[in-house]
Amino acid sequence: MIIWLVILGMLAVTYIPRLVPLITITDNTLPPFCRRFLQFIPYTALGALIIPGVVNATPGKPIAALAGLGTAVLCAWFKAGVILSIFAAIMVTFLMLCVLT
Repeated sequence: MIIWLVILGMLAVTYIPRLVPLITITDNTLPPFCRRFLQFIPYTALGALIIPGVVNATPGKPIAALAGLGTAVLCAWFKAGVILSIFAAIMVTFLMLCVLT
């Protein structure tokens, strides 16, 4: 019984913050600065999830992982495409690991 109360409490805690803005800001529009800020949140959250995993992917050699990450960022910056960015990052990381060992 207590587990159901915990689940219902967690449901309320996560649902209410999503419901309140929907109810209160239905006709109002956000300022352009706030809209731009909210548009970048998914990218920053994705970066916060991916970057620690990238650095920890090569234990003891974070330089190789950061070189691969930098390569992927440069490829994405120049609009090289997802497959090419991933392939280039893997190759640079592999070459750095070969050089560092």
